[in-house]
Amino acid sequence: MKPNDIKISVREKYDKIALSSNLKLNTSCCGGPSCCDELGLSMIGDEYQNVEGHNPDADLGLGCGIPTEYANIQQGNSVLDLGSGAGNDCFVARAIVGEAGKVVGLDFSEAMLAKANDNLTKLGYSNVTFVKGDIEDMPLEDNQFDVVISNCVLNLVPDKKKAFAEILRVLKPSGHFCVSDVVVKGDLPEKLKADAEMYAGCVSGALPIEEYLAAIKQAGFESVTTHKQRKIDIPESILRNYLNDNEIHSFTNGDIGIYSITVSGTKV
Repeated sequence: MKPNDIKISVREKYDKIALSSNLKLNTSCCGGPSCCDELGLSMIGDEYQNVEGHNPDADLGLGCGIPTEYANIQQGNSVLDLGSGAGNDCFVARAIVGEAGKVVGLDFSEAMLAKANDNLTKLGYSNVTFVKGDIEDMPLEDNQFDVVISNCVLNLVPDKKKAFAEILRVLKPSGHFCVSDVVVKGDLPEKLKADAEMYAGCVSGALPIEEYLAAIKQAGFESVTTHKQRKIDIPESILRNYLNDNEIHSFTNGDIGIYSITVSGTKV
């Protein structure tokens, strides 16, 4: 798929999630009636219930980690959340930065932005804002933020190098990012990569972990640290939609795997 076609596919999927009136609020990477759910695939995320600032109305179960857990956000910080969805991680970050801080959520789905702003209106925060924009070309000025976070979103961006270059640009000197995302170890079978549903479902857009970490370092980040990684299993019933018996055996018994990771890096 061409990069613009990928973006359209992803946007349509997340518009659909935001507009759905009967979401199942769970903690999977693509919860409810999302792309993964249509595939019967649930990427188990982390529990937010005991996290300060968690808002159930803003938690659509689309994450694959809790980046704020390792982001070292401080009171008074300025924080940017990429692919902010309905605002869940923004509201968690706001609980940390307090009244003196600032949180901005960036998303390119108008339906998600509308849902996030509805949630914001209910909460009444004056230091949280949501902005429409493309992660590869953010409508934000240089050197604005102390911390950038993101949760299971950058893997959906066609050009990861451009995305991390943009993160570097908007961070203040000595600022840092912390993202939870999906990567692969080894090359996914081509039939999985080629399917648009699998792409929007957080799988086919994922880079090999070595390439992902290399893109971060090539952007200019230092002290790149992987804090957490967890293997994600694709059920055989789903793999049979794409692979034959021999390919399934090779995929499930070999070194290839799909992982959720939480990684950080610092701008010098």
